[in-house]
Amino acid sequence: MFSLRLRMMIATALLFAIMYAIIAMVSARAGISNFYFYLILSIVIMLIQYMMGPKIVEWSMKVKYIKDAEYPELHRMIKELAVKAKVHCPRIGIAQIAIPNAFAFGRSVKDGRICVTEGILNLLKENELKAVLAHEMSHIKNRDVLTITLLSVIPMILYRIAWQFLFFNRRSRGSGANTALIGMAAFIFYFITNLLVLYASRIREYFADKGSVDLGSRPADLASALYKLVYGSARMPKEALKDVEGMKAFFANDPSRAIKELKDLRDLDLDKNGTIDSSEMLALQNKGVGLSFGDRLMEIMSTHPNMLKLIKRLSEWKAS
Repeated sequence: MFSLRLRMMIATALLFAIMYAIIAMVSARAGISNFYFYLILSIVIMLIQYMMGPKIVEWSMKVKYIKDAEYPELHRMIKELAVKAKVHCPRIGIAQIAIPNAFAFGRSVKDGRICVTEGILNLLKENELKAVLAHEMSHIKNRDVLTITLLSVIPMILYRIAWQFLFFNRRSRGSGANTALIGMAAFIFYFITNLLVLYASRIREYFADKGSVDLGSRPADLASALYKLVYGSARMPKEALKDVEGMKAFFANDPSRAIKELKDLRDLDLDKNGTIDSSEMLALQNKGVGLSFGDRLMEIMSTHPNMLKLIKRLSEWKAS
């Protein structure tokens, strides 16, 4: 786990270094060379993202917060997990979307929120749902929700800068080669930073899976839950998947890759009963997982690890 944490720290440092370099370059182009301007601008951007992030997620995911009496079992499981994780009990919500999944977000550990979608409630058994909720609770405990939210804004800003200098400025003022050069540099850095954010997102998923196991979930329960979430997402119409495209980094799995992942996971379900049990996890533990070049490339461009790799790692962990 130390290796994962170190990689997350390096990716974060690189992202902020690139962001600072881009702000300095653009500001210098505009005739601003004061160090404190760059510092204040960076802080303002982060504060806006910090304040607005949860509201954007709530609006995008159609979140409705619920009371204990409405979903007592859901409240019970989350409260028990909060006690185990030694964190403040998060707010609990239902996302009014059909795709089966769950997600966590918030500004801090005390401001954490865990939501499940309408589509997940009748899909998973209690132990499977609790494993997914433990995964989301681990995101809050690890404080990676705020980190990934702050990091995600960097590629977005770079994309806007690239668009402004490559198209808008040139059309409006007939700017020359320098403007185009800044735009191209911003676009290249947008691509690089986006890859780094995706990389950081994949690392945090491994942390959350390990956290779920540390909170008492059986690896087979989490693996079965992910299998069912993939199956449920694969059955969704493309329009439903497009509606959550920008928010899929928050989910327990990537819904847009569900059809491909379903083909892979069916091979793990040796008795074809729709679940992955302990004996099937043991069989996977003793078997290598070879990924094709296409699989590796697809993983690089995804917010989540390759599902076979992820479940393979799960098979190597034991519940606390």
